[in-house]
Amino acid sequence: MKKLIISIIILYFLTLFQTSFLVHFSLFGMIPNFVLVFVVLWNIFEKGDSVIGIYNAVIGGFFLDIFSDRFIGFNILILVLLAFILKLISNRYVRIPFKKI
Repeated sequence: MKKLIISIIILYFLTLFQTSFLVHFSLFGMIPNFVLVFVVLWNIFEKGDSVIGIYNAVIGGFFLDIFSDRFIGFNILILVLLAFILKLISNRYVRIPFKKI
């Protein structure tokens, strides 16, 4: 529960930073997506039986949807599908020899 609350706070501040500050510093019209990077890294380094990475994908997608002009659910869907695919690949094919989160 403590990890989830900390990750919610981190995702909120990453979304605010990305949508309010980084839009002024786009490179070739693209803005880095730190929420996507956070969700991907969390799901890669998380234990296989934990579901906090899926919750992070839902929460991060929700925050991105709130601050975007698309319909609610687009970023949630993308991040949750990505988290499920990463979990599936990580559980079946990848063995990381160091301690996971």
